[in-house]
Amino acid sequence: MTRLVLDQLTLWITAAANEHGLDLASYVEERTGASRRAAQAALKRLVDAQWLVRSGTGRRPMYAPGPLRQVVRSFTLHQLQEDVAWQRDFAPHFDFPRHVQRMVQHAFTELVNNAIDHSGGTSVTVSLRQTPRHAQLLVSDDGCGVFEKICGTYELTDAQHAMLELSKGRLTTQPQAHTGRGLFFSSQLADVFDIHANGKAFQRRAWEGNAWQPGRGLSRQGSSIYMAVSLDTSRTLDQVLGQWSIDGSGIAFDQTRVMLQLVVGPGQMLDSRAQARRVATRLPQFKRAEVDFAGVEDVGHAFADELFRVFAKAHQEVELVPVNMSPRVAALVEAVKNV
Repeated sequence: MTRLVLDQLTLWITAAANEHGLDLASYVEERTGASRRAAQAALKRLVDAQWLVRSGTGRRPMYAPGPLRQVVRSFTLHQLQEDVAWQRDFAPHFDFPRHVQRMVQHAFTELVNNAIDHSGGTSVTVSLRQTPRHAQLLVSDDGCGVFEKICGTYELTDAQHAMLELSKGRLTTQPQAHTGRGLFFSSQLADVFDIHANGKAFQRRAWEGNAWQPGRGLSRQGSSIYMAVSLDTSRTLDQVLGQWSIDGSGIAFDQTRVMLQLVVGPGQMLDSRAQARRVATRLPQFKRAEVDFAGVEDVGHAFADELFRVFAKAHQEVELVPVNMSPRVAALVEAVKNV
């Protein structure tokens, strides 16, 4: 039994152990065409690797999922119902803490629904893994790619500008059917969150705040969303939703944060009114917007004036709150506000 075959077994052995715990060796024989001896040897190695727990007697062994668990399923998108897939194919096979289970379920249903409603593809593959420390979810479709979809809908020029809009939240390519909460809140629930689409990638790490950084893209068609949540996290779904409501209730999604690092590439400067208008796009959907200057040492007068005087006066219903400013930027912002 080679390592490659064992790796393949881990894709479905968790569900098999739950459903065939009393005759697992026979089930592995039937499913793989392996001999009885090979099936038993594979099960022993899976027990040793903590994918399975064995009990019972030598003649009548009983198997159950171990500390390591994984389910991988591929679905045709046509008429797929994300809640049915979760309840039938995934939820019964994992043992997450209750608050983590709720976050994983929320992300699972939102991300699979995005593939159904937005990708334009034909299939989606979902992998959910439990380790002693993390829940790991990967949702991959064969559609047009999330960045291309956003660029086409909002007439944007590249993936970085699409990511800027995604990072604000309340972005959807089907406003009549969606509110643009799913992908955004899924990213906020995770300790690690990666978005890959058609060779482009961005990643977010919870310990780095809300910062999004460019990643190494995968050379495949479609979108792949990966997230990992620590099993001992104190984060909860209600807490995360509440962070983006001014009143803390989590009901309204009425505040956002704009990461200015996503506006320009390395070595470029925020110097133009066009850049400021890009930052301000869709901000009237919110009541409060933090403008995060982290990593931005300087900006031009035209940028500051367009955002903090022209836009601010035209949209006094939106509270603009600049944060993480260098002394020079803070002085410039204060100067244009007082013009």
